[in-house]
Amino acid sequence: MLRSVSKSGNFFSGGPICGEVQKVDWSGNILWDYVYSTQQYCTHHDICPMPNGNVLLIAYERKTSAEVIAAGCSTFSGEMWPDKIVEVQPVGATGGNIVWEWHAWDHLVQNTNAAAANYQTSIVDHPELLNINYNAAKDWIHMNGVAYNPMLDQVAFSSHYLNEIYVIDHSTTTAQAAGHSGGNSGKGGDLLYRWGNPDAYDAAGTQILDVVHDAHWIPEGSPNAGYLVGYNNKGISSNASCVDEISPPYNGYNYSIIPGNAFLPASYTFRQPSGGYNSNMGNSQQLPNGNMLLCIATAGVIKEFDAAGNLLWSKIATGSVPKAFRYDSCYVVHAAPAIPAITQSTDTLYSTAATTYQWYFNGQLIPGATSQYYVATQTGNYVVRITDANGCVYQYSATYHYAGPTGLHEMENNSGILVYPNPTTGFIKINNSIIGKDFEISVADTKGNLLVKEKNNYSVDLSKYKNGIYFLTISQKGTTPVTQKITLLK
Repeated sequence: MLRSVSKSGNFFSGGPICGEVQKVDWSGNILWDYVYSTQQYCTHHDICPMPNGNVLLIAYERKTSAEVIAAGCSTFSGEMWPDKIVEVQPVGATGGNIVWEWHAWDHLVQNTNAAAANYQTSIVDHPELLNINYNAAKDWIHMNGVAYNPMLDQVAFSSHYLNEIYVIDHSTTTAQAAGHSGGNSGKGGDLLYRWGNPDAYDAAGTQILDVVHDAHWIPEGSPNAGYLVGYNNKGISSNASCVDEISPPYNGYNYSIIPGNAFLPASYTFRQPSGGYNSNMGNSQQLPNGNMLLCIATAGVIKEFDAAGNLLWSKIATGSVPKAFRYDSCYVVHAAPAIPAITQSTDTLYSTAATTYQWYFNGQLIPGATSQYYVATQTGNYVVRITDANGCVYQYSATYHYAGPTGLHEMENNSGILVYPNPTTGFIKINNSIIGKDFEISVADTKGNLLVKEKNNYSVDLSKYKNGIYFLTISQKGTTPVTQKITLLK
């Protein structure tokens, strides 16, 4: 279990201040204890475990009054604590490497001072930037939730005081994240999507989110997977909270918007009233059976609703409960599958071995692509999702960029030799009009294991082997061997 810790002796103050994160085993032993707290920055609120074993942290970073004014802020002139997000790679018992970071301060806009930084004449024309003059204050953004989408390689976060949910590109380098280009989206660290309060970027529309927490995507395996979710503390009224789900306007790695307008949808796609109120904190979890776990934080109440909104179960805890999650016993008892890795041979991508597979292209699921290998037909980004024999936990690979076929001399393109049928159910024939009388055929699997080696044979029987990819090589003295990839589908 990963948990935020309120470290003593922080240089920042306030209810959400943490400064420390720990990894704890089920027996209560602290396996990793990492401090991210100095006079210039300090973690607060939420954390997010990532598939690669790293952790996303939210942190305040201190900006002086002079820096605030120089950035074009005309509505506030004191010290400001804008947020940043850092990805930490745990090292040893207490260490950590910062392998990626994103700073809100790098993505500002203002239209009040042409002589200052970040000036643009129009705010609404730049929804990818944060208006530093909107609700400017010391604790300006007050991030309170952070989540990761492994298919899109994107990060979502929520803002208490700006009343919005945001999405940024995680596929960038840290340098790209500080700018406005690069990454899968092509937009660097700029905001890819924002929702909940159009007024925050001078767009017309209704404010839906009023003090939002716990921004996240509904995970795969649950209804409405891919929707964004937020706990809307004052969503129904000033004394009634709810959970709102929205269906974002996905457009590849970006999100569609009509210039000069607010991002769609105009309102929530689905709303679950909490049946109570909490002015601060709160979370939800969307479960595979369509139920929703919901946490009324300050009251210490945890509830579970079915898809029709009927209350099925509730629990009153001692004190406040900012977040609660339900895990089935399979998740707790079994270790998560190893992170899959993708390799390439010619135009075929291979996952390390698992029990089930699902491939994605540019963040979108490829229907029917559920084998250990996938023959790529387009350049772009591929991810594979796997489970092990327990089938309890999805595990995702890192994104693999496919730029085209590599690595083998393809016979049909270079030699004119015809191998058919391909794919095959077992028997392969070779066109003998081009090959001479003295040749050798060999067949190997994807690991390079030699399965067949024959001389002067114009057919090969692979029917006793498992479905998959194989490589047939024809060699003749005095010529370059040619190799053909064979797909066996019985």
